[in-house]
Amino acid sequence: MALLTVEKLTKKYGSKTVVDHISFDFGHHKCIALIGPNGAGKTTTLRTLAGLLKPTEGNIQFESQAKSQDIRESIGYLPQYPSFHSWMTGREFLVYSGKLAKLSKEEASKRATELLIEVGISEEAQHERISRYSGGMKQRLGIAQAIIHKPKLLILDEPVASLDPIGRREVLVLMEKLKQDMTILFSTHILNDAEEVSDELLLLHHGKLIESGPLIDLRKKYQTTVIELQVEDDIQPYQEKVEALEGVSNTKVERDSLFITTSDMNKARKNILTIATKENWQVTTFSINKASLEDMFMRVVND
Repeated sequence: MALLTVEKLTKKYGSKTVVDHISFDFGHHKCIALIGPNGAGKTTTLRTLAGLLKPTEGNIQFESQAKSQDIRESIGYLPQYPSFHSWMTGREFLVYSGKLAKLSKEEASKRATELLIEVGISEEAQHERISRYSGGMKQRLGIAQAIIHKPKLLILDEPVASLDPIGRREVLVLMEKLKQDMTILFSTHILNDAEEVSDELLLLHHGKLIESGPLIDLRKKYQTTVIELQVEDDIQPYQEKVEALEGVSNTKVERDSLFITTSDMNKARKNILTIATKENWQVTTFSINKASLEDMFMRVVND
């Protein structure tokens, strides 16, 4: 059975529809990326799933729980801009969060000890005021407080958008680790992050879910393959010859490279190499580049 099933979820503010009849489901121990441009409805969707907003229409069913049951105890949530009591130490904040989650003082203390180790906050840093934490440390502490009660689903809104490269890397590695124990649903407009850690994608655009499913299946459905060609002299004269070959869809020149989109990789590769050999092209680079998630996203959005 799916961990979470969403049916025709809609959220309106007056006459404006921010989330428009979206439906999806996902299972246990997955990392699902909710992607889309700014203003697509990602944050509203996550806040509604977390129980912080009431949907205008639609149903949210969490595993085998009754529809009338509060699902928030099974969900951990971290907003894009989490707030902390900066005068507290990291450990004090986690114990405090545990008590808010209805853990006993002893349980909260034990859980805080476990989580501080798990999210990689050192013994020394645990007893420092949060005001002295780096952005990456605050985000890891925020994730720790979101899972203090051992939720089955962790919801993260743009968890790395405001971090420097080091902090971003720390949080992505932590997410990869945490999905062994829970399902993670996170929003992002940084497609490289989605590509790196997610198993499944939900693609939002203007409040509508325009594509969803396992990343591997979406790659097969949308991905084209691109060949990059470089020669010792000017690449421009070669473009027309390559474009006329069977298996080639289109070409574009960027700086000193010719990028060739193929409709049939085997034919295109064979024909390009044949003419290059026959005419003695001085080829310096011939590489096959898989199209990125960004390429797929742009194709879906522009269709």
